[in-house]
Amino acid sequence: MTTARPIDRATAGNLTQELVRIVTEQIHRGDLRPGDRLPTEEAMAATYGVSRTVVREAVSRLNAAGLVQTQHGRGTHVLTSGTTVPFEVGAGEIRTLEDMVELLDFRLGIEVEAAGLAAAVRSDDELARLHTELEQFESASQRPGDSVEADVALHRAVARASHNRYVAQVLDALGPVMIALPQARLEMSGGSAGGTHLARVAMEHRNIVDAIERGSPEDARAAMRVHLSNSRGRLLASG
Repeated sequence: MTTARPIDRATAGNLTQELVRIVTEQIHRGDLRPGDRLPTEEAMAATYGVSRTVVREAVSRLNAAGLVQTQHGRGTHVLTSGTTVPFEVGAGEIRTLEDMVELLDFRLGIEVEAAGLAAAVRSDDELARLHTELEQFESASQRPGDSVEADVALHRAVARASHNRYVAQVLDALGPVMIALPQARLEMSGGSAGGTHLARVAMEHRNIVDAIERGSPEDARAAMRVHLSNSRGRLLASG
């Protein structure tokens, strides 16, 4: 069994991806077996020298990959021996404009239906969360550096409001890369395009949340389709 040690920040690159890799290898080697419980967030953060936010994101990705399962009050347990290839999209895999467009096309196939489901089954608490994330994004639209996190949070909130755990797991697996790279390319185009882009996205987000609040699956699907299709068009125009 390999002794766990702090992640070397000088060589690790993305800390979340590195922690996912380490735990996945432990499962593959049999250091962690099906049924074993992972250490607590606090313990993992101390062991690997990372923040609890990094641990939480890594565990979310391991959940999405089907390697572990987190249950409230019971912690996180290993599900499999890790013989299957986990689903994960890292920033290093999205290099070209074509890669970004393919990622948006993939999201269209998932998130349009997720918005429709959310409109049909969302709870009052989930609607309140959607409004909170919407307000956060609208506020962050004046600060492009903060907008990525707010954008990801809103899309994840829609996924969770769909009450379909697989949709939520896919969005967790994609992580910030689904927003950050396309947006970074748009901001690189220069001028006032970045601010205009964020304002348009804020309006598109509001249309999605409004449709979910009205309980209209058709309108919610249409609003999400328009948003992601527009994102695709803006991305292609930036190329």
